[in-house]
Amino acid sequence: MKLIAPSLLAADFLNLGNACNMINNSCADWLHLDIMDGIFVPNISFGFPVMEAIAPVCRKPLDVHLMITHPEKYAQRFCDAGAYSVGFHLEAVENPDETLQIIRKRGVHTCLTINPDIDVERLRPHISKVDMVLLMSVFAGYGGQKFIEKTYDRIYQLRNIMNQEGFHPMIEIDGGVNTNNAAKLFDAGADILVAGTAVFGAENPDQIIRMMKQ
Repeated sequence: MKLIAPSLLAADFLNLGNACNMINNSCADWLHLDIMDGIFVPNISFGFPVMEAIAPVCRKPLDVHLMITHPEKYAQRFCDAGAYSVGFHLEAVENPDETLQIIRKRGVHTCLTINPDIDVERLRPHISKVDMVLLMSVFAGYGGQKFIEKTYDRIYQLRNIMNQEGFHPMIEIDGGVNTNNAAKLFDAGADILVAGTAVFGAENPDQIIRMMKQ
C-alpha cells in the first residue's frame, strides 16, 4: 500500500478552500490534520472550527493527528467532526486503551503515535488494538524539520513486532518526507506518508504526490 497524506499545516491558511480543492483534484489519498495545543508540543495550530469548515469540502478522508494533552477529552468531538482516523500520542495518556475505545465506538479508525525518542517496543501491547501506527520521523510540533534517518530502523523494528504479535496495522510516517526518501520509506514497510512542505510548497503539488507514490 502506498498512500500519501498531505499535511494541511503547510498550506496557505488564507486560502484553505483552494488547498482542499487541490487535494480533491490530486492523487492524494488522505488529508492530514495536525492538531497542536501549545502544551504537549510548543506550537499551536488549529482546532474544531477549521476542521468543521474543511470536512464538508474535502472529499478525501481526514487523517487527524492529535498532538495535545488529554486527547481522551477531545477525541469524540474530532470523530464527530468528520474524521476518518484519529491518532494520539502514546506518551500523552495514562491509559491508551481508554482513548482508543472512544474512537472505535464512533466508527473511526484508531491510530497510536510516538515521537522519535520513544522506544518502538512500547507499542507492542497495543498493536492488536489499533488500525494504524504513526511513527514521527521528526519531533512533533513544527513543520519543515529535517528527516531523522533512524526512522528506517524503527519501521523494521515495528514490522518485526507486528509479525511476532500476528497483527498488522498500517504504518504511517510523518516528518521531513519528500521525493528523496518516499520510495525508501515505502520499501522499508511504510504504508502512508505524511508530506507537508514538500507538497504545499511545490509549484505542482499533484506532480510531487505522484512522484512520491511511484
